[in-house]
Amino acid sequence: MFADPDRIDCARDATDHLTFGDGIHQCLGQTLARNELQIAYPALLGRLPGLRLAVPLEEIRFMDDMQIYGVHNLPVAW
Repeated sequence: MFADPDRIDCARDATDHLTFGDGIHQCLGQTLARNELQIAYPALLGRLPGLRLAVPLEEIRFMDDMQIYGVHNLPVAW
């Protein structure tokens, strides 16, 4: 992908890099984030069992035009 890839170059234009994306170079925080969500969601829903979407699912705007995936906002009610 880059000339001299084993040399650290902080000024390199690295817009097409694959580091921390897939394979053995996945994001180091990925496992931590998954564990946090596996703990947080059950805890949240256990404390607020009536928690629900405040708008129809079709109105939720998903972030699918970026390198990360999620929602722009998530209105909830209980």
